[in-house]
Amino acid sequence: MNDTEKALLDSISGKLFIAGEWVDAAEGASLDVRDPSTNEVIAQVADATADDATRALDAAVDAQADWAATPARTRSEILRRAWELVQERKNDLALVMTLEMGKPLAESLGEVAYGGEFLRWFSEEAVRISGRYGSTPEGTGQMIVSQRPVGPCFFITPWNFPLAMATRKIAPALAAGCTSVIKPPQLTPLTTLLFVQILEEAGLPKGVVNVITSSSSSRVSEPIIADDRLRKLSFTGSTGVGKRLIAQAAENVLRVSMELGGNAPFVVFDDADLDKAVEGALAAKFRNIGQACTAANRIIVHESVADEFTRRVADRVAAMKIGRGTEDDVQIGPLIDSDAVDKASALVEDAVSRGATLVHGGARIDGPGSFFEPTVVSGLGRDAAIMSEEIFGPVFAVITFRTEDEAVEIANDTEYGLVSYVFTEDLARGHRMIERLDTGMMGLNAGVVSNAAAPFGGVKQSGMGREGGPEGIHEYLSTKYTLLPTA
Repeated sequence: MNDTEKALLDSISGKLFIAGEWVDAAEGASLDVRDPSTNEVIAQVADATADDATRALDAAVDAQADWAATPARTRSEILRRAWELVQERKNDLALVMTLEMGKPLAESLGEVAYGGEFLRWFSEEAVRISGRYGSTPEGTGQMIVSQRPVGPCFFITPWNFPLAMATRKIAPALAAGCTSVIKPPQLTPLTTLLFVQILEEAGLPKGVVNVITSSSSSRVSEPIIADDRLRKLSFTGSTGVGKRLIAQAAENVLRVSMELGGNAPFVVFDDADLDKAVEGALAAKFRNIGQACTAANRIIVHESVADEFTRRVADRVAAMKIGRGTEDDVQIGPLIDSDAVDKASALVEDAVSRGATLVHGGARIDGPGSFFEPTVVSGLGRDAAIMSEEIFGPVFAVITFRTEDEAVEIANDTEYGLVSYVFTEDLARGHRMIERLDTGMMGLNAGVVSNAAAPFGGVKQSGMGREGGPEGIHEYLSTKYTLLPTA
């Protein structure tokens, strides 16, 4: 770690942020944050207790009434100022993200741009919250339908997009008039802490956003979710954890938003523009080193173009530069930890043992850090574990099909339904696939779909609720109907 990196990390408070103050954990404990490219400890942050969690919720509850009563224009201007500060500090945010998560610096800068857009988008949505007014059909009264903030929220974010996942939850909550407690991921808490310092600088009142870092998610989450003052829970992470949180939230009938696992199909038809399809597939698979719920997991290619498509992809993959994300032109950084390497390796070994062909890569990389070669596997069988498990690594797995019906059947043969990708030059076929694929999002001749102005979310066991777009703010609003009799 060089002097610039050290100075930046030293500028980030490793304390909890409660009621507008940076404070130590109640028991004074801390946890290490490591650089996955070297396994070096780069920072320490406070390790919160259950008592700290309750204090954070206390602060959010105390601030709720005033924040809900704050004019929408004021909330909008704070969010806009936060967006401006994120742009000013984009290089710092990107560097911190790369240091704690490992992704190439260029991708971290991309995440700063994407994550920042939620601040700008919801700064604009804050002043557009509206209801309606009208007569009852019988003419006996007037109906007023208004929107009110849900109330204090609790956010649990994942390690793979530490800025975007924070802004995607915090921005609409602030716009709607809700306060919150956020628990950043244990592996990558520093980006969120830096972002909250930016919110503080933007003029956010005390207690409106509170941050608790912890080595045990359940230790701090359970008392908050069990508290009847909490009104909303939003989680991004695995389906298994999401199910448990939904069950806990049911006790107090909390509003919940869940963005859970994915098993994205990437379908390439025989009439696809292969140049577009290759570019789209590389973006959909290797963005964030494959560690994304939106990553293409099953590459479903028509048998007539599969060999040529796979060859082109393998040539590009073989030329990818592997290294620490801060190095020039690196395209593949480390996976988040050794467990992620073990999983990628096991999935490749399973596929090959069931008859698939290893076209490129497939091996761990020795040395410090948790690196795994970008890998291409072809001839995947329906019984391979990759067909049902999220890879969350740089493994490009190809399975072939003959007919459109077969492609749809393979694509939909999963408990998940987050996103799908389809490449075809046939417009009618593209529209059929929009209707036939069971996913909450779809890229038609596009390998990246995320946009702050669009509703992000899935169906089936990929979750519930939407983040982003006009739909995103409604996750933090409660509809109230009032009747005014005319007689």
